[in-house]
Amino acid sequence: MSRVAKNPIVIPAGVEVKINHAQISVTGSKGELSHTVHQKVAVQLEEGVLTFAPKDSSILANALSGTTRALLNNMVLGVSQGFAKKLKLNGVGYRAALQGQTLNLTLGFSHPVTFAIPDGISIETPSQTEITVSGHDKQKVGQVAANIRAYRPPEPYKGKGIRYVDEQVSLKEAKKK
Repeated sequence: MSRVAKNPIVIPAGVEVKINHAQISVTGSKGELSHTVHQKVAVQLEEGVLTFAPKDSSILANALSGTTRALLNNMVLGVSQGFAKKLKLNGVGYRAALQGQTLNLTLGFSHPVTFAIPDGISIETPSQTEITVSGHDKQKVGQVAANIRAYRPPEPYKGKGIRYVDEQVSLKEAKKK
């Protein structure tokens, strides 16, 4: 059995989990998420604890039980606490400004970049060079942060661009004469 799937998930107060055949829905203060469980994985909810087990002894069932446990744990954490990614803009004149449901970015291009904020995601700009992407769906938060970063990823010579706050960019040495 998968080592990840052996760990049960304790449901915190204020989070409600409903299992309807293969469909699991998790509701909390931040929102609601649902997931369809693979037919080779057995999920049980007993006294506020979710347990996972493969239905047969195949490698696929073993792997899917661990994956399902990780996904449902992220769902429980998301609806109770939420997830956030922080981005930092490095470069002369690089700015971010929030205007309604769009994020306006000035990234050294000849044109301004506008990014439409999807549903379920909230974006804040504490300063002109910081962006905070937050929401209850971990996958969606990470994808939106990656889409914003893709407009101008950090370049290896001066480090200019959009990077995650905890990201380390290894700088190359410039050419010498």
